[in-house]
Amino acid sequence: MTGQTTIPFVKMNGLGNDFVVVDGRGERVHIAAEEAKHLADRTGGIGCDQVIVLEPSRSADVRMRILNADGSEVSACGNATRCVAWLLAEETGRANVTIDTAAGALFARVGGIDTITVDMGKPRFGWQDIPLAEPFHDTRQIELQVGPIDRPVLHSPSVVNVGNPHAIFWVEDVEAIDLGRVGPLLENHPIFPERANISIAQILSPTHIRLRTWERGAGLTRACGTAACAAAVCAARRKLTERKVKVSLPGGDLVIEWTPEDRIMMTGPAELEFKGQLRRDGLVPAA
Repeated sequence: MTGQTTIPFVKMNGLGNDFVVVDGRGERVHIAAEEAKHLADRTGGIGCDQVIVLEPSRSADVRMRILNADGSEVSACGNATRCVAWLLAEETGRANVTIDTAAGALFARVGGIDTITVDMGKPRFGWQDIPLAEPFHDTRQIELQVGPIDRPVLHSPSVVNVGNPHAIFWVEDVEAIDLGRVGPLLENHPIFPERANISIAQILSPTHIRLRTWERGAGLTRACGTAACAAAVCAARRKLTERKVKVSLPGGDLVIEWTPEDRIMMTGPAELEFKGQLRRDGLVPAA
């Protein structure tokens, strides 16, 4: 231990989905749930959707921990992975980098800050893998709805796990749904024992999806990379689109391809906002 009094951090975003990336590789950094909530607070902290902690890894270039704005820890975040991949490429001078996560190793290729491709792994469609609280043998659509039985506002979502659980509701107009109201209700529905990310998707063409997401533990977000992956594979599985699509989110566009090898490839940008130092005593910005 070197007894450092400050910890370096970087503020980044992927299509407006923003992160405080804390570098714990030089000296171990433990961020508790309440500390993550404080850092993520846009009034009293730095402000972000997720806090990312970089740690040493024996099998990859880095290990990435992901803490939501509510302090909960999750296994995957596509936009954060692109941001971390760009940081690693800048550090190492290599275009290909590997990031270890709780969901497994992720491989990324950095063509530039605007063109970062991440292999997000294989989708899992089994009800027990998502997981769901009860068996559904066809997860292309499950029995779940919001609103009156005869006139539901949302119904029959597709569900998938792409490192974290997602439910995709297919709608005619994503702007017509009050996702801020129904999102938290569905996120915490008993059918999802680990909660779920809730998205509403509009098919614009066989190669274009419009998407809005209520992110588990973070709320409404300008972009969710894993939700874009989930929507793309679920749409292709239901024969609504081709296997390579543009996904338009409030913060911008991602290109998602579900390959013949059953891998999900996500391509999009990252943005560096600023760098700073956190004081170890309280995890507040150093003067």
